[in-house]
Formats: sequence, structure tokens, C-alpha cells
Amino acid sequence: MRSLLLSLRRATLISRHHRYAFAPLHKCLIQINPSPPFPVILLHHSLFSSSKIAGPLVEYERRIVAGELLDGDQCQLATLRELQRLYDELVQYADACRLDRYSASAKPTRSRWFWSKFVSHSSVSPVKGLYLYGGVGTGKTMLMDLFFHQLPASWRAQRIHFHNFMLSVHTRLQKHKGLEDPLEVVALEIADEAILLCLDEFMVNDVADALILNRLFRHLFNNGIILVATSNRAPDSLYERGLQRDLFLPFIATLKERCVIREIGSSVDYRKLTSAEEGFYFIGNDIAGLLKQKFQMLVGDQPAGPESVEVVMGRKLQVPQAANGCAYFLFEELCDRPLGAADYLGLFKKFHTLALEGVPLFGLHNRTAAYRFVTLVDVMYESKARLLCTAEGSPVELLERIVTISDAQQIAPRTSSRSRKSDDLDLCVDNELGFAKDRTISRLTEMNSKEYLEQHSTILQEKQPS
Repeated sequence: MRSLLLSLRRATLISRHHRYAFAPLHKCLIQINPSPPFPVILLHHSLFSSSKIAGPLVEYERRIVAGELLDGDQCQLATLRELQRLYDELVQYADACRLDRYSASAKPTRSRWFWSKFVSHSSVSPVKGLYLYGGVGTGKTMLMDLFFHQLPASWRAQRIHFHNFMLSVHTRLQKHKGLEDPLEVVALEIADEAILLCLDEFMVNDVADALILNRLFRHLFNNGIILVATSNRAPDSLYERGLQRDLFLPFIATLKERCVIREIGSSVDYRKLTSAEEGFYFIGNDIAGLLKQKFQMLVGDQPAGPESVEVVMGRKLQVPQAANGCAYFLFEELCDRPLGAADYLGLFKKFHTLALEGVPLFGLHNRTAAYRFVTLVDVMYESKARLLCTAEGSPVELLERIVTISDAQQIAPRTSSRSRKSDDLDLCVDNELGFAKDRTISRLTEMNSKEYLEQHSTILQEKQPS
């Protein structure tokens, strides 16, 4: 019955999108076994063997029929049409875009860079990319992944989280230090590996990254890169009020020129549709003993002790207590020290579970720690790691005092009739943190859900040697 529904759903899809030029649908239907109680209708195989109906839109419909996705989100469907448009153009211009990995240049990158000094050329792609932005939990990452997994295996395409991408860029820059323009060589290397670059969670909150991105993507686009990106921020809001933002503005202009900009406006946070499960997020003071007890249950009979983890470029991160893939930290040890995404990425290459003791309420007094905590949650979520923690409040309460500039302007200003004591002196007005706030709350909620923990368990089982 499910296969019948799938066939009929696909037929509906075809009629819904008139740009696919097929013969009339009734000519492609074959009726078999017309005896009662039901006539069974099958779609002719040749109808679905055509590459014209491959792509993310068809896969999305298949998942809805299979019960893997919810139906009826018009915002997601409109975004999928854009992804399908991009998919179709990539298929049409695959040769011009040099997508086939087997036809990539074999000439060494530095050699190509050297000769490019004498021969000026640009190979901007004939296909525009796609920049998806929208609120928390609207399905941006899911839609991009759905698109990415429909691409032919022979294409030079890469899907990577933005944190990992920037870590790779910094590592490459270190390798090519001393060249006249190391970013140009880095861009050539990236373009050699992936002409189609899918970046998840595009964000800019560091002046060094902002200056790098401007020049890097100018080189990348000139080397034919096609960008597909997801973000919580519209292009014009990237790195808003950041230091030396005027030097970053040309990147925004280039981004808007080389990508179709698409907002996903769904009002549903799909992460919060998961069923909550208690037992890993403990609220209150003086409950460290409970967290240690849970940690001990997870490590089992293995003795926990200090470990050292190599993170990036020879740096090492000291883990106070670790065993059986689980690491135990005080909040201060991970978020009050000068650590960043590279350190957290290195940590979760070795450990699949983090016990974090003493997550505080965030505000102006610990804004830097809040930035690190947000980054930590992002890296954990991307790594599908498990979090056990004790905290002073719920995920919403942790970030309640973090607001954007727009939020702050809506708060009634203090007047002579209001005492200064009634103001929240710990209110943190920070656009980057403010925009990351909902994402962090949503991810913390999902990471404590039954579905997420089951997924974590499945990944662990798959990694076990057979």
C-alpha cells in the first residue's frame, strides 16, 4: 500500500511542477490486476528512470509518504523548489562547472598559482548558488543535507559545518605562510577538492574571520566555486556592528551577486517536536554528586583519570577526568579559558559524551563564557555528542538576559520615576549572541530528547568493531 501511495504522490508532484515536460500522465499508467476489491495502478518505469525527476524535491516527497517528515510546510516546499532549480541547473551545466572529480586538474596547486601570476583568468561558475536563512529549527540543515545527498558521487562536492571550514582555512594558511597571497593558494586547494561547497551554520563573529572571508571568497568565486549555505542571519545582517565591518561589506555584495538569497519563514521549531526525556540535564545548585554518579554509570568499570587530547596545530587540551569515551569538565575549565571551536572539535573527535558541571546563567558579567558555551553546543550538536550537565536554570533561563539590540530597544527606557535598582544591570546587549540564543536553546532541548539520544546510541553501535 505504501508503494502505491508513493507512486501516486510522485504523480501528483509531476503535475505540480509544469516545467518537467513529460508525455500525458495517463499514457504512462499501466493497470494490472483490475479485479476487486482494488484496481492497482502502477506508474510506468520509464517515467521514473528519467534523471529529470531526480533531486531533492522528489526525495522530500518520498520521505513524506514514508512518514519520515511532516507534510504541509509550504515554506519548506518553496525552499525545495529553489534547491531543485539549483540541482537541475547543476545537472545541465555539470561540464561547464567542472563538477566531475575525475576531470579535475592534476597540476599541483602551487604550480597553478605561480602561472596564474602571469596569465590573468577567471572561471566564475555559470550557475548561481543558494543562501538559505531563517529562524531556529525551520529545517535549513535538513533541506541542505537532503539536497547534498542527491548529488552524484562523482561530483566534487563537500558538505561541512562552518566551524570546521574556518578551522581548515586557518590550518591551510599556516601551511602556506610566507607566500605573497596565501589565501589565493588556499582558494585553489579548496576549489580542487570541491567546486560545490555546502556550508552549514554560516556565521561571522570574529574580525579576523571577517577579513579573511572577504578575500577568500573573491578567490573562490573566481575559481568557479558554487556556494550553498545555511544561516540564521540574512546576508545584510552578517557581522552586524562588528569591528571594521566596512571591510566586510564587499563580501556581502559578492555573496548576494553569486547566490540566490532565500528565507525560510516556517514558524515551527521542528527540534522541539521531539519528546523530552529527563535524566541528563539537572537544574539546581549543590547537585554535582548526581552528575558524577551518572558519569560513573556511563564509564562503567573503567577507571577515570586525566587525559591529554591533541586538538589543532600541536596544541593539547587537558581533560580532568575521562574514560570509556566520556569526558568530565567543570564549566570554568571549558568556557572560562581561551578555547574555541578548534579545541572543541578536537575534543569530540575522541569523546562522544561530555559531563559539564556548573553551567551558570549568562549575562553581561560572563559574556565571553557565553560565546564559548554557544560554540561548544554547536560543535556537540554537529558531532551528535551526548551532554550531561548541571545548570542554574533551564535552557531558556540560561540565556534570558542575552538580547539583541532590537530587543533592547523594545525594553522601556529608564525614567526618573524608575529607580536604577529596578534595571537589570546584568542585561547583555549583543547581536551575535542574541541571534544565537534561540538556536542554542533549541539545540539543548533537542539534545535531551529521546530521539536525539537514540540517534546517539545508534551511531555508537555502528562505530563498534564487528
